[in-house]
Amino acid sequence: MRKRQQSQNEGTPAVAQAPGNQRPNNTCCFCWCCCCSCSCLTVRNEERGETAGRPTHTTKMESIQVLEECQNPTMDEILSWSQNFDKMMKTPAGRNLFREFLRTEYSEENLLFWLACEDLKKEQNKKDIEEKARMIYEDYISILSPKEVSLDSRVREVINRNLLDPNPHMYEDAQLQIYTLMHRDSFPRFLNSQIYKSFVESTAGSSSES
Repeated sequence: MRKRQQSQNEGTPAVAQAPGNQRPNNTCCFCWCCCCSCSCLTVRNEERGETAGRPTHTTKMESIQVLEECQNPTMDEILSWSQNFDKMMKTPAGRNLFREFLRTEYSEENLLFWLACEDLKKEQNKKDIEEKARMIYEDYISILSPKEVSLDSRVREVINRNLLDPNPHMYEDAQLQIYTLMHRDSFPRFLNSQIYKSFVESTAGSSSES
């Protein structure tokens, strides 16, 4: 296609275009918009002076992207994680460490999706539910998203039906599937990882010093 355009251009004289008349690039920007909508909306809100009021949906969703605040776990808590995945996932410190490991395997989106679903379950306002449900779909379900999680066709069909009338629990099947994937696939490797072992050693050292 490029060669054909070059040959056509060589056969016709170049016509200078005014800066204001340049045609926009036709490259699809849907993926870019999905990924950058958070930062764009934040900038717009700051320009309008709206960020001083109630936090926007975007701000709430962005909070999931950062590590959770937590207290330093005890040695007993850390060792208990190796015996109980559910217990680890219920503690912010455990999720943060597991998330650090998932990042090394390029599968951090699994935990981010799970956290986003947990956040959605807490919503009661219909407008907030619809907005968060849409953002979760764009970020983790859409095949156009770079953070798409792996779901089977049955679960995707359920999600697509629920999109017609979003509710706080519409992603439960998908959330369970990703939770099971992390438990069976990622968790065993996490326990054998240097990240977990180093954390255990450093905590043990701190405990002995105190």
